[in-house]
Amino acid sequence: MNIVRFNQHEYVPASHENPDAPGVWKKVLLTRSDLSPGGIQMINWARLPVGSSFQAHYHEDMEEVFIILNGRVSITVNGESAELGKADTVVIPARSTHVMTNICDEDVCYIAVGITQQGRGRTVVVER
Repeated sequence: MNIVRFNQHEYVPASHENPDAPGVWKKVLLTRSDLSPGGIQMINWARLPVGSSFQAHYHEDMEEVFIILNGRVSITVNGESAELGKADTVVIPARSTHVMTNICDEDVCYIAVGITQQGRGRTVVVER
């Protein structure tokens, strides 16, 4: 699991901007070298209700990237746990069992991006 903390990155001018007077700034969270080669399988807006967690599962050939939009979650990937907050990003490698739990008092929304190497990102649910 690769965790990217939003507040540990600086804003830089976007590459298409005049560096002396940029009209837009960006924080580079991930680059091509941080991700598996492949194509986008899906981009989802997801909601994790208060007190909920999704079932432990993995994807046979799909890496996932979650970007937390609000609130706080606990995520466990292959037995390694971390807490994530607003604007934090996590990269979950293919074939990595993962589960995420809402640990705050509001529904948590997050963006989920799936990247597949060749297949269709088949999901395998792991018994709890």
